[in-house]
Amino acid sequence: MNDIIPIDESNVVAIINAHKNGMDIGKPFSKQIYLISANIAGSNYVDDIEDLVEKIHIGSKLRFVREPANKFDELAILVKDQENNKLGYVPRKDNPILARLMDAGKLIYGTVKFKSCPCCNSLTIQMEIYLDD
Repeated sequence: MNDIIPIDESNVVAIINAHKNGMDIGKPFSKQIYLISANIAGSNYVDDIEDLVEKIHIGSKLRFVREPANKFDELAILVKDQENNKLGYVPRKDNPILARLMDAGKLIYGTVKFKSCPCCNSLTIQMEIYLDD
């Protein structure tokens, strides 16, 4: 029990630096957790979507932005590419849990799993959605 150091303001720096004396301090870590797969919704309403789809590739990371003031869905989650271009939305049926996680400060994002040819009549961008925790 002699190796237990009481914590107070005067010895916090000493505790952090104690690893030099053989004491190992736990380090924060992050784990990627797969949640679901979904198709990006509303892409057909995005201006110049064909040009944007040409620039994204399988595995490209997608950013999610909450839109609580969205007049159609208060749980709306906007999907953007790495250059901050709007690609569409997370489907409404998948919003409730993802929106609550994001509102609680969790990092939710996607990666492109599949995309159809932009010249096709029906554009599809499938994404895998992850949580970093």
